[in-house]
Amino acid sequence: MRLFGTNGVRGRANEDITPEMATRIAKSLGSYMKSKGTVAIGCDTRISGPMLKAAAIAGALSAGLKVIDVGIAPTPSVQYYVRDYADAGIVITASHNPREYNGIKLIAGDGSEFPRAGEREIEKIYFSGKYVTVSWEKTGEFQTDPGANAYYIKNILHSVDADLIRGRRFKVVVDTGCGAGALTLPFLLRELGCEVLTLGAQPDGTFPWRNPEPLPEALQELSELVKKTGADLGAAHDGDADRIVFIDEKGEFVNEEVLLSLMAQYVLKKNKGPLVTPVSSSQRMADVAAAAGVKLYWTAVGSINVARKMMEVDAVFGGEGNGGLIFPEHQYCRDGAMACAKLLEILAGGKRVSELTKSVPVYYNAKTKLPSKALAATMEKVKAKALELGLKTDTTDGVKLWFEDGWILIRPSGTEPIFRIFAEAKTQARAEELMKQGLEILKKSEGSE
Repeated sequence: MRLFGTNGVRGRANEDITPEMATRIAKSLGSYMKSKGTVAIGCDTRISGPMLKAAAIAGALSAGLKVIDVGIAPTPSVQYYVRDYADAGIVITASHNPREYNGIKLIAGDGSEFPRAGEREIEKIYFSGKYVTVSWEKTGEFQTDPGANAYYIKNILHSVDADLIRGRRFKVVVDTGCGAGALTLPFLLRELGCEVLTLGAQPDGTFPWRNPEPLPEALQELSELVKKTGADLGAAHDGDADRIVFIDEKGEFVNEEVLLSLMAQYVLKKNKGPLVTPVSSSQRMADVAAAAGVKLYWTAVGSINVARKMMEVDAVFGGEGNGGLIFPEHQYCRDGAMACAKLLEILAGGKRVSELTKSVPVYYNAKTKLPSKALAATMEKVKAKALELGLKTDTTDGVKLWFEDGWILIRPSGTEPIFRIFAEAKTQARAEELMKQGLEILKKSEGSE
């Protein structure tokens, strides 16, 4: 049986993700750690967060772990804290999912996401119900630390050219969506000498401003404010602030795939080395790697897969085309605030955001999704139909079909009962055509016996 998806365990709070589950997962982690060590536990702003965090704390304590409650904090903030002060971590978050969802994500002792092999071991303990439960005198080693976010901000400042950024006095409009980034990004930018205007910067787990996912259609107010105030940049987080997206100085949304590749270009100018990205990412990354003469590694979708591969091949940069960028000089995890600081470092060189986006190869993307009640069975049928087409295929994650002028990726979501269909080509019309072709393949597979 499976418990963990692409990024932790997620579902509707108090229905799928219950206090009982949070307690059992924490007890499983404690059993896996043989009741030794410290676990740091934090959460995003969701109103179900305190309930699930309290349950996780109870489970960890009952298994004999020392617990540090770091309160509300972005996922990368918790990860940075774990790296330096704990042996493992638990983050209560559903990232970009709607307000009624929550989730549980495990962090390894080095601050990266828990390895897949470790997740499998945790699952075995969880489903067996054979937990370690310590005697009364070994429980209760608990403390709080309100300084995790300040520590995180300080270390981002040490990972970028802060003085160069301060010298430009940028104006930045920030939409943290009432998520955990409200406690970090505005403060980081002020430390970087920016004039900061905020939207939805109060922590509020009902997410009254917008849904946690920073989609272009949800950022119209941010776009308008950037234009009206003459700001240099607009920035928007998802719920737990491990991802970030941007609005350029003209009020235009910056395609996340373009962001990924322009950031890779910048890193490679300073430090040549391998790049890592999932199979869902744009061909732009392959073009950027080829132009620099470096190796590009494709992985399964999920930041944990990207980060682990980066460690393995000593990559200089990696990330996903969803605003999840990984800078190994800071830490091996997606980090929205770090990405914002790094983009400001690039802008300090004198170019505007709209100019930077024109510096990378041009491709067009289309994507859609389709609900499914039988992800695994349908996926096998998709693979069979792909073979019938006789095209070059990649089954690293789902099925990726390569055409002479583009590609289609069909893969099951790791967090929701849906299939995602991605397509890319040199024209928008062809990308849309390929996406529809992928959707047809999926519908036929879903409906076949």
